[in-house]
Amino acid sequence: MHLFILGLLGLLAWSGWYLARKGFGREWRRRVAEELRQHGVEASVRRLTLDPVRGLIARDVRIFDYQNREKTIAVITELALDINYAALLHHQPFLNAVDVRDARLAIPFPVSKGAATYAELTHFRAHVYFPPEQIYVSQAEGIFCGLRISATGQLIKRDDYKPSSEISAEEWQQRLRLLQSVATELNRVIFAGGAPRLQIKFSGDMAQLEDAHIEATLTGEHIIRGGYQMQNLSGAAEWAEQTLTLTELNWKDGAGEFSAKAGWHRGSGSATFQIQSTIDVKQFLDAFGFEKTLAGMTFTRPPNIELSGSAGFTGGAPALNIVGRAAVESFTYRDVPFLSLSGDFAWDGQRTMLREVRLQHGSGELKAELLDVPEDFRLNVESTISPSVAQPLVSTKLRQFLSEWEWPQPPHVHLAAQGTSRDSQTWTGEGTIAQQRARFRGVWMNSGSASFRFGDGAITFDNLRITRDEGIGTGSFTYDFARHEVRLANVQSTLRPADAIYWIDPKLFKAVVPYKFRQPPNVTTNGVVRFHGGKGDHLELTVEAPTGMDYVFLGKILPLERVTGRLLFTDDRLQLSDVNATLFSGSVKGDADISLAKGDPHYRASILVDAIDFPRLTDLYFKYDTAHGRLNGTYEFTGLGDNARTMRGNGKVTLHDGDVFAIPIFGPLSGLLGSILPGSGYSIAREAHASFSIRDGVIHTDDFNVSGKIFGMVGHGDLFFLNDKLDFDIRMSANGPGFLLAPVYKLFEYEGTGSLAKPVWRPKRF
Repeated sequence: MHLFILGLLGLLAWSGWYLARKGFGREWRRRVAEELRQHGVEASVRRLTLDPVRGLIARDVRIFDYQNREKTIAVITELALDINYAALLHHQPFLNAVDVRDARLAIPFPVSKGAATYAELTHFRAHVYFPPEQIYVSQAEGIFCGLRISATGQLIKRDDYKPSSEISAEEWQQRLRLLQSVATELNRVIFAGGAPRLQIKFSGDMAQLEDAHIEATLTGEHIIRGGYQMQNLSGAAEWAEQTLTLTELNWKDGAGEFSAKAGWHRGSGSATFQIQSTIDVKQFLDAFGFEKTLAGMTFTRPPNIELSGSAGFTGGAPALNIVGRAAVESFTYRDVPFLSLSGDFAWDGQRTMLREVRLQHGSGELKAELLDVPEDFRLNVESTISPSVAQPLVSTKLRQFLSEWEWPQPPHVHLAAQGTSRDSQTWTGEGTIAQQRARFRGVWMNSGSASFRFGDGAITFDNLRITRDEGIGTGSFTYDFARHEVRLANVQSTLRPADAIYWIDPKLFKAVVPYKFRQPPNVTTNGVVRFHGGKGDHLELTVEAPTGMDYVFLGKILPLERVTGRLLFTDDRLQLSDVNATLFSGSVKGDADISLAKGDPHYRASILVDAIDFPRLTDLYFKYDTAHGRLNGTYEFTGLGDNARTMRGNGKVTLHDGDVFAIPIFGPLSGLLGSILPGSGYSIAREAHASFSIRDGVIHTDDFNVSGKIFGMVGHGDLFFLNDKLDFDIRMSANGPGFLLAPVYKLFEYEGTGSLAKPVWRPKRF
């Protein structure tokens, strides 16, 4: 008997050792898996062992998708099974409870670039009871990707319960991807203040899990994501009647606080939310991968944001509808500092509206309203901010235009624009601008005002009025960015032309600056000027200068009076026509064709003078003022820039009632003639005429002719006006009563040499 008992005990000990080490056979594992299936869990058990203290232990339990056993949902290292052995032997439901201690639950995910491939619930412990028609979780907790999760609750599981197959494979994949995204984000977070706690309470019916009631709370102390640090995180949510309600979500950072409430109804797919924030929103967005949202902005103080709205998640991209208000003080956008920005906004994904927008800068304030809907864009702006502030914010072409301005005091601008989209290329609009003292391309104005309109890449200024100390300018002009040209219409000016032309196009400055008007002329301008090297210039200026101007010709300043004329600028060319002026009590008419091309300074011109006061002309050029008479003549010539040696020309000149021999060049002839015929030196030289040519700084004539009462003189030769010398021949000619002495006159021939200032005349026959 003792031996039997000892044998039985030995058998039991060996059986216990075997079941603890080797485990139960396949049939037992199958029955445990079938029991788990009856409780709504599709699983397999790799080993089933017996623990002397904890009882039956299922190890390496693999949980499958109910519809596809090839998809593993989770793997649990071990489960302690509390079973009813009598029920087990009678093939009745035998599982009373499941106890999990310090286990690991692994959830595999589909392979996706940059996303987590699996997640683990570590230090997992739970105690689950299976009373009749119920599943009761007294306590379940573990650490999921650094987040401590605990859950309690109960579910009704009726005897006739069968796992639902209503969830489609696509919907299941969506849930799995959502869980994968959560795991991926949690893996990027550092919980510096310890693991946050997520507590869940639930109740419901296994047959209708979508109608379960769930409550969850979340708390965390110090959470770091990227460069953003979140403190004192707290949240609470509830799922009831297929509605998810976020009753609170709050946290703080070093700048401010964030709070939010939200709700979502599963049936309609609609959601509502409310948010208030004074956190460092830029650092928050940058940390969560939205760095482009506020790119270029730097906040000295965090913005104050209040918004509410709704969203629809019925399919595709969510349909958002947001209204709110934002205000921020002391911020920088693209290195431009601003004092404050505030405004109301509304957005629904396709339509945007901004109201009462106020932007303050050190130079002034901007007020704006905006409406952006499909096929309709509207913008109203009123600004006293200096336009130079916008240079870093606008296109390269507009930035270059603004860089040419200087505003000591910003202009007042009103703008109303509309278009088919937010693309400025589609905009048209109008407005007004008024400014005080300003400088454009280095030239100052006292004030300026205009109305403007824009569209198709061009802006037109009408009713333009510019004032300077010397006068005003009025008219209209168009700055066409698309065609790279400026168009002027009836621009009338009493401003200095050299300054005003610089506003139009600096390349024309050199062509205008030689004309030294004593007082600003009346100028009317029409035409087109291309910029950025384009072709197609056609700018016409009509000039009236009652007070005259000074013009440099052959090294001397001609004092022209009552000047009128027409200037036509075309591609690399200036044409002067209908030029009329008064000079030394006579008249001057002329025209010119001047090249403005770089490296090609050639020109062509013609001059007609009539009844010029000869004494004043000789005094100007020869410093000799005793001559008399009136000068008529024509001169057509060409040249290269201001190089007088390149001048080429031909002309004719006639002098009436003048003393030709009073000119220093011919003055010594008077003494020579006086020695032959006393008292006749000046009397013989009352009229003269000659045709001439100019080349290489030399005036050449072959028909110099002087007529007197008794006799005349004819001559030919060269005047080297650049080298200050002459080579000239003159002889006596018969004229009037002197015809009887004609043979004698031929004896009197003279040659002139020396300098123009001090000529030397010698008889050629004696």
